[in-house]
Order: sequence, then C-alpha cells, then structure tokens
Amino acid sequence: MIGKLKGLIDSYGEDFVILDVGGVGYQVHCSTRTLQHLPSPGEAAVLSIETYVREDQIKLFGFRTDQEREWFRLLQTVQGVGAKVALAVLGTLAPSDLANAIALRDKAAVARTPGVGPKVAERIVTELKDKAPAFANVDPAVVHLAGAVDDQRAPRPVADAISALVNLGYGQPQAAAAIASASRSAGEGAETAQLIRLGLKELAK
Repeated sequence: MIGKLKGLIDSYGEDFVILDVGGVGYQVHCSTRTLQHLPSPGEAAVLSIETYVREDQIKLFGFRTDQEREWFRLLQTVQGVGAKVALAVLGTLAPSDLANAIALRDKAAVARTPGVGPKVAERIVTELKDKAPAFANVDPAVVHLAGAVDDQRAPRPVADAISALVNLGYGQPQAAAAIASASRSAGEGAETAQLIRLGLKELAK
C-alpha cells in the first residue's frame, strides 16, 4: 500500500495530478482545493496517499495533510458517500471548516458541496457528529448547544433566541455561538429578549 508520495509535479488533469517519483508518473486524484494549492509543473510536492485496490484498477487519492486524508476516510463511513462525494466535500470545505460545520450541525454548509443534497448532508452531520469535535476548533459549549438545538433539547428561550438571530440573517453557527456566550453571561433562567440583546452585542464585537 502507498501511504505517501514525494516527487515533482509533471502535469495536471481535471481532477488529478501526475506526480513524477524517480521517473515513474503516478496519477493521483485530488480534491479541487488540494489541486489549487499544489505548485506548478516541475516543482516538488508531497502528498499523503489513500490507495484503493479494485479487481480492475488501482486508484490513488492524494491529500495535502494526514488530517484531510482522515476526513476522506470518515466521510466514506456515511451511507451514500463514496470517494467521489468525499472528495467533492473536501473540495468545498477545508478539514477544519468541515469539522466545525459537523460539530455545529450546520447542514447548510455541507450541502453547498456540488452533488450533495440536503438528505446526504444531514446524514454526514448526523453520523459524524460524535467524531467531529475532536477535529473542530469550536468552543465545546457551542457544540453542546448546537446539538441540543438540533435535537430539540435546548431550553425554549435559548432555541427561540437562536431562531430570532437566524431570522435576522445570521448563520446558524454564528447565532448558536452568540447565544451560547449570551447564555453564559445571563445565567440560567434568562428570558429570550435578554438573550437576543446579549447575542446581538456579541455579534457586534
């Protein structure tokens, strides 16, 4: 199995790069984001590799970091997500942004991926929500609150305050983060109006 390749960029295709390693050209399929970050032909590059062996072919997938490769593997544990969809997701969202979107149950962010509809986005968020916080750089309290809102376990004033901010045009993750902070300041038992006021102050910072 090939785990890493280090060589010179030979040429680019629509969704792959040819990497010249000691005179042997390896065709490596990459996300659009990875391809955009690779250097010009003739320059050196290193890619983490995931090797797929099928009866009729061997296919190499390349990633700029081991973390990106790990997300490629994780995404394919979700029903209905194969290599092509996993690469498309990673082409739309950087690994850290994907981790944050899943941790915050932000299905809309995942659904921005071409070829990923609302149902698949929901499955990705639902099935990977327990794994994402380990990769996310989000306040655990915000992750907890986003999960509570998504599962309809959040206190009514908190859920209503987040809904109000979303209706004002803020994204769900932004709104959840602002209200989580507002909730900490106001303490338990805070009313919806107070949470909205504090949340808006938080967003204005």
